[in-house]
Amino acid sequence: MVADGNAYVVSDDFKKDVFIPRRYTYRALNGDEVLFRVTPSKSRQNKMTGQVMNIVKRADHEYTGIIDIDKDRAIFAADNKKIPYYFVVPFGKLKEAEHDEKVVVKFSRWVERDELPIGEVIRVLGKPGEHHTEIDSILYEFNIDQEFNDETMVESEKIVDFISSDEINKRRDFRKVLTFTIDPDDAKDFDDAISYEVLANGNYEIGVHIADVTHYVLPHTALEKTAMERATSVYLVDRVVPMLPEKISNVLCSLRPNEDKLTFSTVLEMTPEAKVVSAWFGKTIIHSDKRFTYDEVQQIIDTEQGIHAEEILKVNSLAKFLQQERFKHGAINFDSDEIKIKLDENNEPIEIYQYQRKDSHKLIEELMLLANKKVAEVLNNHKFTSVNRVHDAPETTKLSTLTSFAKRFGYEINAKSDRTIAASINAMLKDSEGKPEQHIISHFAIRSMPKAYYSTKKTGHYGLGYMHYSHFTSPIRRYPDMMTHRLLQEYLLKHKSPDAELLEKLCKHSTEKEVSAAEAERASKKYKQMQFLQKLIGSTHEAIISGTTEWGMYAEIVANKCEGMIRLSSLHDDQYTYDEQHFMVIGNRTKKSYKIGDKIQIKIMAADPIRRQADFELAM
Repeated sequence: MVADGNAYVVSDDFKKDVFIPRRYTYRALNGDEVLFRVTPSKSRQNKMTGQVMNIVKRADHEYTGIIDIDKDRAIFAADNKKIPYYFVVPFGKLKEAEHDEKVVVKFSRWVERDELPIGEVIRVLGKPGEHHTEIDSILYEFNIDQEFNDETMVESEKIVDFISSDEINKRRDFRKVLTFTIDPDDAKDFDDAISYEVLANGNYEIGVHIADVTHYVLPHTALEKTAMERATSVYLVDRVVPMLPEKISNVLCSLRPNEDKLTFSTVLEMTPEAKVVSAWFGKTIIHSDKRFTYDEVQQIIDTEQGIHAEEILKVNSLAKFLQQERFKHGAINFDSDEIKIKLDENNEPIEIYQYQRKDSHKLIEELMLLANKKVAEVLNNHKFTSVNRVHDAPETTKLSTLTSFAKRFGYEINAKSDRTIAASINAMLKDSEGKPEQHIISHFAIRSMPKAYYSTKKTGHYGLGYMHYSHFTSPIRRYPDMMTHRLLQEYLLKHKSPDAELLEKLCKHSTEKEVSAAEAERASKKYKQMQFLQKLIGSTHEAIISGTTEWGMYAEIVANKCEGMIRLSSLHDDQYTYDEQHFMVIGNRTKKSYKIGDKIQIKIMAADPIRRQADFELAM
């Protein structure tokens, strides 16, 4: 369903979604399974249209929003823009909610005699605008459970933090090999470590050691069920909602320094130019010698001095060779800086800044990418069932839009082949560095790409330029990595390749949960950005036009990347029309135009943290 009440039906019987006009949705809500028929009309850009005939199965509808209570009835307005109807809540189903509070409402019924759907309050979140109310609302909105059930917690607490000699004897021992971790300053779950050793032939043995989560989280347990259902950790602006309980993620499996830890490893023999001579996979035990932060490693790289400087510099050199090889084989360099929001002790935003990815981040990234690639290769090349991270080539329509967009800035996209497309995008991203349009170009290029997803099919990763790619290196926070660990172990034990059908369902579920987690993270950042802008109302800032629509322009403030809307109705010097083909709005009389990428001065007029929206005007 979309905000105006129109909808689309996704059906295996048709290659494209079927458009359902609002008047023919038959009281269906977003996510419902329906019986529908296709109608003869082919309006709306030649799209098939249809009509819902019956509701086969209701989705589990729970929504956050504001409850409006008066003496006659209680009306609920959902935050979710895909729900274009108000709900009626009977007075006996209010659960002590008060007027204008934020609540969670569960759908009860919507039959023919009811003008509107009927719901009941299942939780009162609090007053709109308060920090914990809004963050809890975001978690509910994206179906993210903060609390672990009792059975899961009991199981985790019963696990003994002891490694027996029998277990050690089953594993390859790396405890005497130099090993270290590199993570953010505030990290608590260290799920990967690097070992380094110079071989007699002049090559290097680089071990990528990953926390052996599946040693502790066993099939058919409450812990396993929890990890499967959550599928991912969620990183909000003020907290982490972990996939697994803290004892596992931060204690048992975290590769903390000066402790023996169980790991599952990819051990690579590499030449000084990072050519992989051989790869070994198996269960290991390590003892990390040092916990580095990214900033500490970056200082060693910059100054060529510090503890283990020689080893860090060599590993960094290998990582640079690996990156060059990736780009040579068609990888796309989507190397964008991350937006960080600093909160005070009261969770108020006090600073928004870009966190630049440096060589210390890329060092770890390249080794993790290589390990993921090698694991996928060994499973896929031996026709063993695998959980792959799939990224398809861009669709023709989106590629055409990107090509037109790039031309507005003087860049060319050569669409002759997948390789030339990637090379063109990389050239555009490199040439735009330091220019006003850099962030917009990068953002638009990313949006033109399909979303990566998990699947047992083996079609490669377009963005990385890999024929085979999996996720193996983050099992503390991603369930697909746990699946890959189990599959690799089955392969190493020479067991029969498992049936792919169940794994494919888990892949689909994991992809859906990943999307929800990403949307929740964006929503929490947007909420804090709007709080930040509230303190700046009336001030003027340099911005870049980041989008155009028929009702206005989106502009992004250069200093903090906060985005707001400039409505066409606020442009009083002319009547402006949206030119979709050229990504711009143009004055009917003056022919003055504003297009994506233009630098402008804006004035902040309003910011609404609850709706996560801001209004700007041009500063004349």
